[in-house]
Amino acid sequence: MTTNKCNIKLLPPSFSPWTPKKGPHRQIAVLMSGGVDSSTTAHILKEAGWDVLGITMKIPVSCGTNARGCCGADGAFVCNELNIPHYFIDVTEAFQRFIIGPFRQSYERGETPNPCVDCNAFLKFSLVWDFLQETFDISYLATGHYARVIETAGQVRLSRPKDRDKDQSYFLYGIAAKKLPNLVLPLGEMTKKEVRSIASQLNLSIAEKPESMELCFSREGDYRTALTDNRTNRDGDITDMKGNKIGTHKGVANYTLGQRKGIGFAGGKPLYVGKIEAQTNTIALGTKDEVSYHTIRANQINALIPEELVEGEKVYGKIRSSGEPSPCNIIEARLPAAKVGQADMTVEFSKPQFAPCPGQKLVLYNSDGHIIAGGTIACGATTAAI
Repeated sequence: MTTNKCNIKLLPPSFSPWTPKKGPHRQIAVLMSGGVDSSTTAHILKEAGWDVLGITMKIPVSCGTNARGCCGADGAFVCNELNIPHYFIDVTEAFQRFIIGPFRQSYERGETPNPCVDCNAFLKFSLVWDFLQETFDISYLATGHYARVIETAGQVRLSRPKDRDKDQSYFLYGIAAKKLPNLVLPLGEMTKKEVRSIASQLNLSIAEKPESMELCFSREGDYRTALTDNRTNRDGDITDMKGNKIGTHKGVANYTLGQRKGIGFAGGKPLYVGKIEAQTNTIALGTKDEVSYHTIRANQINALIPEELVEGEKVYGKIRSSGEPSPCNIIEARLPAAKVGQADMTVEFSKPQFAPCPGQKLVLYNSDGHIIAGGTIACGATTAAI
């Protein structure tokens, strides 16, 4: 798909225009959110001798902040402080189509989507990157993610960072393997403490800016503001895991798998949301054992090391962004040559995984911390722990 079909637009330069002084192999675009990480990334690259261009995506957003704090405006101000050219690109139409639309559809199906992963895969590292190449003839892209791009044995791998507490490699698995050689992630070798220290030494206005932990397109961090289908907000039945009615819920959009607090039902023992059935407008509650699973299947696979995505391979998997990868075995892997989106994989974890959410992502790593593949956890395709 060409970028012009998604109506991506370049806005006028925020301050001075882009006038490159170095050759193509030393020119790089940095995606600027206006936070500490991307701002420090731009500085590090400039100090390393790159010709840096700051880029901020203008997305559809509902927020109550002032003009400087909204929609990445801090990115423009930081670039001005660093004497780096900066542009906004309007990706409103593409964001609606590839991020917000599927986000809403997932909740309508009773799934728990991960729009940050989708934004990276379908927008930042695909449409936006291609647009920057077409517009500025810049082939290198950098972000402030905590992950590493490593060259080993003549191959380029996407890997976990030095600061394991800030590991964001899970969110990046969807990038096309062919683009990894031109992806630059300076913060992969640093800790968050070191990054904040650099920002403070530079007296950047965003040095103490808190991290954003919520959806970038939802008002005040509440994802429900992005949901428009009233069918997901109707009262319905709460059942046990066997289907027996035990209470009433306030709409399936208000619940996620594994949720314990705020359910509105007291069962005398800890109970968690174990199933969400959007079609019947029901949620089911179960004990921790009842909502934990050994075997998990995922589809829509992106394989970064396809030769290691084979049956019988011992790997390490994550079903959510936090925590350490857990040992598991690949028990099935299909990667049709015709269309990657038709691929799927099934893994069996050594220990049961708590509340895998259809719509969330399963990401596999090898023993060196390199991402082998990732995909979307399939609805109704898990096998309960024994």
